[in-house]
Amino acid sequence: MPRRADLEIGGERIAPGERRTVDLPVSVLSDHTPVTMSVHAIHGKREGPTVFVSAGVHGDEVIGVEIVRRLLRAPVLSSLRGTLLAVPIVNTFGFLSHSRYLPDRRDLNRCFPGSTTGSLAARLARLFVDEILSRSDLGIDLHSAAIHRTNLPQIRVSPDDTRARELAREFGAPVILTSPIREGSLRGVAAELGVNVLLYEAGEGLRFDEMGVRAGVSGILRVLREMGMLPAGRVPRPRATPLYCARSKWVRSPAGGLLRTFRSEGDVVTKDERLGAVSDPFGESEEEIFALMDGIIIGRAIMPIVNEGDALFHIASVRSNDAAETAVDELAAQLEEDPLFDEDEII
Repeated sequence: MPRRADLEIGGERIAPGERRTVDLPVSVLSDHTPVTMSVHAIHGKREGPTVFVSAGVHGDEVIGVEIVRRLLRAPVLSSLRGTLLAVPIVNTFGFLSHSRYLPDRRDLNRCFPGSTTGSLAARLARLFVDEILSRSDLGIDLHSAAIHRTNLPQIRVSPDDTRARELAREFGAPVILTSPIREGSLRGVAAELGVNVLLYEAGEGLRFDEMGVRAGVSGILRVLREMGMLPAGRVPRPRATPLYCARSKWVRSPAGGLLRTFRSEGDVVTKDERLGAVSDPFGESEEEIFALMDGIIIGRAIMPIVNEGDALFHIASVRSNDAAETAVDELAAQLEEDPLFDEDEII
């Protein structure tokens, strides 16, 4: 059997069976500190697909960094076929400043495919496309809600993308939500290049969420198994079927004031059910908040100070409320009992 070719990335060569962190130069800060985008490459001995896992495209969405850290400690990766490219922090600038954006206030996920002569965001996007995306057969991009919001673990896929939906089911997050591709996004340029990207959302900005982290790590390993990159016997399939949601809608605040929430993410609600209330600081007036449709709460505001029109509850439609409640309970139990999270396996 011929020897597999070396992986060449960032001017370095990684032999089959090796793993290494490669620093890709991005820029230099004003105080002369160099900034890099670091990728950890695991180049399996045997042929197989190339998959990237990225986090920190938005610098304040730190849960993905923890997911990548735990993923890279998984012993099963020693049996990897193909190549895994893990980038725990794409937007180093935002990560260091605890900000969603780059120093020029640009959103990196609206700057793809970027250019080598454009803004700082455009140059970073181009580097990711050239060094990571262009080498890959599949991507898993990790995100969280923005600060002052939280998300139920969920996978977002493009409408009518059958393969992405199949992989999303294997991932095993509680919810699969169809989401249109936005101009300038990583998912958008990947679609143009024929690369499927699963977008994972969980937790809140600048915080870790244990359920969200576990769902992310186990989901990535299951997708790698489905791609034929990991042995099936060492990565169990999800026991519960995720909820497929074709549409979602935000319930917005009817007034400014102090928010009290009565329902949380993962709760299954019915149309016109009371979700919370907004009161003035004196308690003299109060506006109740009601569900706009039957569904499951996949995201909500956690900041109690709100303005009129603020997004408070994100509800995704479901075919059956009873089935939704069963699925959420089964998936939560699966994460608590998952053998992938034995103390000797992933810490």
